[in-house]
Amino acid sequence: MSTRTTDMMRAGWGFAGPGLTMLTIVMGLPVLYAAAISLSSMTLIRPALNITGFGNFVTIMSEPLFWNSLGITLRYSVATVTGEFIAGLGIALMLRQVIAMRGVYFAVLTLPMAMSPVAVALIWRMLLQPNLGIVNQTLAGLGLPMVDWLGNSGLALKTMIFIDIWQQTSFVILLLSAGLASLPREPYEAAEVDGASPMQQFWYITLPLLRPVAMIAVVIQLINEFRTYDLIYILTKGGPGISTELLSFFAYKRAFQGLALNEGSAAAFILLLIVLLITVVFFFLLERRKN
Repeated sequence: MSTRTTDMMRAGWGFAGPGLTMLTIVMGLPVLYAAAISLSSMTLIRPALNITGFGNFVTIMSEPLFWNSLGITLRYSVATVTGEFIAGLGIALMLRQVIAMRGVYFAVLTLPMAMSPVAVALIWRMLLQPNLGIVNQTLAGLGLPMVDWLGNSGLALKTMIFIDIWQQTSFVILLLSAGLASLPREPYEAAEVDGASPMQQFWYITLPLLRPVAMIAVVIQLINEFRTYDLIYILTKGGPGISTELLSFFAYKRAFQGLALNEGSAAAFILLLIVLLITVVFFFLLERRKN
């Protein structure tokens, strides 16, 4: 390695060092402390940090409630990410054809993403209020029966999925629109000369070229959905019963309502490992596609 390269590497680490140190302090230390709690007997009643091993993980994974929350989390994440991607891709393709006032359309579509999840949840809770909410009042005005959207165990999770898609689709639109804007024109011009239909161009040109951006959008949204907590807490608090109890809320309940910080931390670390596994698998697939 040349002296110039060595000097550049030292300079690079010198510039990155303060930021990396701050990240290690702000993020690394809390994660390490949470890991220690998950391996200890610490509870809110007995706050002593005595390391006991992996017993908390065994306890959590032997409970039916944990597997119920994990199953709900998987269904919720797959449904929301699928809905967001399909809606986002469709809207991004339509915006690709728009020339006039495109900036206005993008500004309007990004409003839900700019709102905090807590504000979104509070707004939708008022809209879906069983007796006085606008949605049920509209149904009553049309002569249709009113629905308890968040109090019915068969509808609550579907309602949360719809609200999540409503808010998060705008992020997918932005990513896919940027990806579509970066696609080269030459393959489309050649396809038009060969007489390819718009659907054939979409299937054989747009989708393959857009795959890297699409995979990044999917993995980012999967991570976001697995971490969902705000909507549950404001809208349903895991109910009715445990029909909307995602794994993040299960960890919260176990740690602060069940007073078992150690078991709650263990559940949170299981969630972290799942997210890390999803990230590694997606980026492995992305790199393999490149090669």
